Amino acid sequence: MIINLNIYLLQQKIRKIGTLAQKDKKIYFEYNKEFLNSGLEISPYKLPLKSGVFRCDDDTFEGLWGVFADSLPDGWGKLLVDRHLAKLGINYRAVSPLDRLAIVGNNGMGALSYEPANEVKSEFEEIILDDLAVSSQNILEGSSDYLLDKLLNLSGSSAGARPKVLVQLSNDLKQVMHGKKELQNGFSHWMVKFASSMDSRDIGAIEYAYSLMAKEAGLDMPKTALLEGKRGRYFAIKRFDRIGDKRVHMHSVSGLIHTDFRYPTLDYDDLLKLTMHLTKSIQEVKKVFRLACFNLFSHNRDDHAKNFSFLMDEKGVWRFSPAYDITFSSGPGGEHSTMYLGEGRNPTIEHLGKLGKKYGIKEYDKIIDEVKGAIDNWSYFAKEADVMKISRDEIEKVLKMLYQ
Repeated sequence: MIINLNIYLLQQKIRKIGTLAQKDKKIYFEYNKEFLNSGLEISPYKLPLKSGVFRCDDDTFEGLWGVFADSLPDGWGKLLVDRHLAKLGINYRAVSPLDRLAIVGNNGMGALSYEPANEVKSEFEEIILDDLAVSSQNILEGSSDYLLDKLLNLSGSSAGARPKVLVQLSNDLKQVMHGKKELQNGFSHWMVKFASSMDSRDIGAIEYAYSLMAKEAGLDMPKTALLEGKRGRYFAIKRFDRIGDKRVHMHSVSGLIHTDFRYPTLDYDDLLKLTMHLTKSIQEVKKVFRLACFNLFSHNRDDHAKNFSFLMDEKGVWRFSPAYDITFSSGPGGEHSTMYLGEGRNPTIEHLGKLGKKYGIKEYDKIIDEVKGAIDNWSYFAKEADVMKISRDEIEKVLKMLYQ
């Protein structure tokens, strides 16, 4: 069991942030003295930049601070880690958060790195998306662990229930390489998703259509693609925590304010207030408001606290991240995971108007109209992505009801 873990920030230059330690089932942290002089606050609310030893008495993330918990996989990624440990004869229920961070090592999302690392080794073999998709389904169903370590090696610390891999894609989107290799000329870092056992067969096409619709609605959206395999079509999105091979510090709202994303406790009122306080920018607040409009009218109700993030640059300046996990979805009990001024089941345009006025967004009605205009063209984007007619019609029916 790992007792001490060193943490590094891999941005413009490598900086040792500090050390995590575990004693008597409690986790402690202390900043490196040199890092204290950097002025960079990796988690300003829960881990402010000051000397001394911190103890985490918050159990939201099993006694771990949210900024480090963000590095840990959940859902699909956690399943892979647990299966890998079980295969080695290790009781995964007894493995500490520090041990899990060591497994992440240098391969997490964002810009944090952990040493000593205990990463799963895998050869940089050929990437065949169809094989990975089939193996993902078998692992989810518990019928086979074939390609388990390869999938774990490719998953990084990605979160969410759907199977996914982190790869390099060529600029023409025709070649796929291992994501851990040094970035090759003509390639960039992407995430590719596969269907879970609960998803419809054309889930990849639906998410791709939503990404096109989100761009039309003016959302800050990364480049997306629908990759064609022999056995399926796979949604791909360019990673915004990488610029070339340079890493960007990323912090989810869940980790930033220590709210458990599994429970619907967040409100867009909170999110807008947090954005203004952290970024000091009305432009960033407008980005969040536009996303709130889109999630309402597009029936994206899986809008939980881990599906919103902030990015910090080398100078410590924060901004709201590009949108991700944007698709037709239902939240807990069919309600939004993030409420609109206390309303989760039936939020309306009136709630959006009140939010817009409260945060001084003068053109809030224009933003609402732009978002509604894009979503009104759902059928066009669905045909562009070749979404199955039955899915296209079902979604259109729900979207029209939301308008009413």
